Order: sequence, then structure tokens, then C-alpha cells
Amino acid sequence: MSRARLYAYLIVAFVILVVLSSGLYVVDETEQVVVTQFGEPVGDPIQISGLHWKIPLIQKANRFEKRWLEWDGEPNQIPTKDKKYIWVDTYGRWRIADPLLFFQSVRDERGAQSRLDDILDGETRNAIANFPLIELVRASSREMAQDIETGGVAEERLQTEIEVGREAISRGILESASKITHAYGIELVDVRIKRVNYIENVRTKVYDRMISERQRIAEKSRSEGHGESARILGEKEKELKRILSEAYRRSQEIQGEADAEAAAIYAEAYQRDPEFYSFVTTLDAYRTTLEENSWLVTGTKGDFFQYLERIRGR
Repeated sequence: MSRARLYAYLIVAFVILVVLSSGLYVVDETEQVVVTQFGEPVGDPIQISGLHWKIPLIQKANRFEKRWLEWDGEPNQIPTKDKKYIWVDTYGRWRIADPLLFFQSVRDERGAQSRLDDILDGETRNAIANFPLIELVRASSREMAQDIETGGVAEERLQTEIEVGREAISRGILESASKITHAYGIELVDVRIKRVNYIENVRTKVYDRMISERQRIAEKSRSEGHGESARILGEKEKELKRILSEAYRRSQEIQGEADAEAAAIYAEAYQRDPEFYSFVTTLDAYRTTLEENSWLVTGTKGDFFQYLERIRGR
């Protein structure tokens, strides 16, 4: 066998091997495959993982996710039933339930995402337009502790009973959208309202109102604090005056008792020896009246110097 013929056989074998290998494909556990021939589906979808065969160069394996996929919508400005314009941001979870129908209707995940945008955004808009804002914010009429503390604003909110609530509205969007997506081979498992917010100009007014309400509550608290402070200071002054009055009364009583006792002692001493008592009291008068280097001009015949006169006479 010549070398040229050997090369020709090798090339033919390589081409056959490439062609045969292109006919084999592996389906992963997370995938499902729709085989198409010249762009048209052939046979049933392949949802069993493993090694599979298709006609090389003619048929194509179109792979689709078997797992749950996410849909995250763009925030939309929507008016509520009570004519309040809000931004609503939603998200959902879906999967390809019928890959053949999915391929025939939307072709791929990009087409499915675009279709879900139209369906879910439309159903969300319809649902929100049928309910007031409070129904989209609250899930029940349960009172919240922080609302009770905010005064008038909280009382105004709690006056409205929640008839449907946010959870029920989300379930309604899911049910209505699922009826439409079923025709595209898509199964919706969950749709939620991720965020609700006022539009910019309304949000500014709401923030101003919240600030004003908090300032009102702060002023009320300060006023109550000043009143309580004045009450405490008044009670303190009253108690202080009562204590001082009681102390003064008690001191006067003690002083009166001491004076009475002293007078009794003086009287008893005078009765025992009037001359000695007069002498002692005179000496006390000398001690309290005369100081060192003092000058006193008086007559020598007065009662005040009677004892001095006696001493000089001796």
C-alpha cells in the first residue's frame, strides 16, 4: 500500500470519526434537549440525562435549563386605586415545564424573559390599579407597636381595615399570570412584590410629613418633660420649706426647754444663797463687759462696782 493511499484512508477515517462524534451528545441532569432538523423539532423532548444520538450535520440539540430560573422585573410607575402614584418592583421564579412548546413559542430563555416582562408587568399593573395603597403595604390589620407610638399618622393608617393584603395580591398576580404562561410551556412558581415606594415628589411630601410628625411628638415630649421638671422642683421646694420649718420649730422648742431649765437652775441657786448668786452673776458681767485695756468712766458708788469697792476698802 502506497503512502498516499494510507494518508487518504486516514483522512477518510478522521472525517467519519468527526461526523459520528458530532452525532453523539450528552444531556446533563440539569438540562433538557429538543432536537431540531433544519430548524423544526423532531421527536419528543429528551429529559433523561446520559449519552444520546442525533443525525450528524442535519440535526441540532437545543439545550434548556431544567432548574428554576429567576425573573426580576424593572420598577414601574403605577397608580393605585386611591390615585397615589408609586414605584413597584417585582420578581418571580419560573421553569421550563414543556420544552417543546417553549421552543416553538419563545425559542430560548431571552425570548421567555421578554415575554414574562410583558405578562407579569401587565398583570401587576392590573392588580395594583384595583387596590388602595394600604392594601399593598400591609398584609393584615394587626397593629404594630411602632405605629402606635407615632400618634396621629399611625391612627389614620389603622383606621383602614385590610381586606385583601399584600400576600393575597401577590398570589392573585401569580394565578392570573400562570394561566397565560402555561401556553408558552412556562410554569410560574412564585411572584412577589419586592419593593413599593412613592414617586419622587410624593416621597418628598411624605418625608416632610414624617419629619413634622416626629417634631410634633418631640415637642410634646419636651413639654411633658418641662412640666414634670417643674412639678418635681415644686415638690422639692415644698419639702425643703417643710423640713426647714420643722427644724426651726424643733430648735425653738429645744431652746425654750433649755431656757426654762436654766431659769430653774438660776432660781434654785438664788434661793439657796442670794448673796453668792449675786456675786457670781456680777463677776460674769465683769467678764463679758470689760476687756483687756478697756476704759470705763462711771461712779464708784454704783451697784456695778460694789464688789470692787469692797476689795479696795480692804
